[in-house]
Amino acid sequence: MAQIIHGQRIGRTAALKVGCAAVIFDAARECILLTRREDNGRWCLPGGGLEPGEDVSEGCIREVWEETGLHVEIARLVGVYSSPHMVTEYRDGNRFQFVSFCFEATITGGELQLSNETTAFGYFSKTAMAQMDVMENHVPRIADAYLREVTSFIR
Repeated sequence: MAQIIHGQRIGRTAALKVGCAAVIFDAARECILLTRREDNGRWCLPGGGLEPGEDVSEGCIREVWEETGLHVEIARLVGVYSSPHMVTEYRDGNRFQFVSFCFEATITGGELQLSNETTAFGYFSKTAMAQMDVMENHVPRIADAYLREVTSFIR
């Protein structure tokens, strides 16, 4: 199970890992696509860790496809998130401080479906998400995406 652990500079106890996530709005730009994780049952943006030999946009596109069945293109960089006060610990004991690139992406094809990493998906409004168990490291990314800033956030 993946869990978020908080602590003053807890990132010192973990390895660094580069990750990415995609914010995909519905046509009205009111709701965002979330997936429910298989490992902990929590809601999150589609995304994950980069693989060797790919850049961050390629990794994001691949992760979205693997988790949702959707083909996307990157529209903009929402922000880069790298808090040293938060680590993700996985059921195998690995702990990572993520440096995560969050992109807004647009759907270009594919069909929304479940994967071996997801148990549910849906488009949810800000109001609905406030009542859901959304991964706490994804909450600021979602909030920043709704702001529609021209520049990117560094958090």
